[in-house]
Amino acid sequence: MEGLLKKLEENLRLRNYSEETIKSYLNQVKKYLEFSENKGINPKSAKEYLLRKLSKNNSASVSHNVFALKYFFKKILHQRLDIPNPRRNKIIPEILTIEEIKKLIDSISNIKHKLIIKLLYGCGLRVSEIVNLKKENINFEEELIHIKLAKGKKDRFVKIPKSVTEELKHYCELNNQKYLFPSNRGGRLTKKTIGKIVKNAGKKAKIKKRVYPHLLRHSFATHLLEQGTDLRIIQKILGHSSIKTTQIYTQISQASIKNIKSPLDSL
Repeated sequence: MEGLLKKLEENLRLRNYSEETIKSYLNQVKKYLEFSENKGINPKSAKEYLLRKLSKNNSASVSHNVFALKYFFKKILHQRLDIPNPRRNKIIPEILTIEEIKKLIDSISNIKHKLIIKLLYGCGLRVSEIVNLKKENINFEEELIHIKLAKGKKDRFVKIPKSVTEELKHYCELNNQKYLFPSNRGGRLTKKTIGKIVKNAGKKAKIKKRVYPHLLRHSFATHLLEQGTDLRIIQKILGHSSIKTTQIYTQISQASIKNIKSPLDSL
């Protein structure tokens, strides 16, 4: 088993996959190999493993298992794994309103935590992008933040919100660390820590919805769309490879629905 996992890791690294993807693929393939110990490593046991997963989990989480196993069979075992990708349940996230975002920000007294939430929402950043931000990535002269090697190993720029510029400048002057948001032990904050910061802020603000970092990105994109920002521009800001990914926000936005006049009101 260790030999196969080592081969898989080497293959993924040679193809320049991200550390997160490598870790995820190795973890998922390891679980399958443990399952197939007495059944043999073959397409039949892989199908049985995935069917068990589907009976316990939702299709979105099992999709990652399917991609990992397909890759493993094709690149390492040189076999074809003829399994369709599970259809995903089209669940629309319940975004935060402008008022709820304001409550969230106002509930925080810690300067660093407040800035994290402001940038997650104000720039539409992923939590992984926040943890990797360095002071050198902030260009106050151009009013831009350079997001380096984000998802898909792509660079992009996002605009610094005018309302946060002075606050961010002052914070950078006081921060003598490499990372914009360092941990107390040195290095950078973890994604788990940022998740807790956002969750605790939601509780403090008495928001009944489930509050998590990516919800701020969803809210940012939806609010931009409702302000009339072109979908292609939102796609570029978010760093989506396909416009189809960005189009989900046309379903989330309720502005067009709220503006409809029911024929009942004309009676």
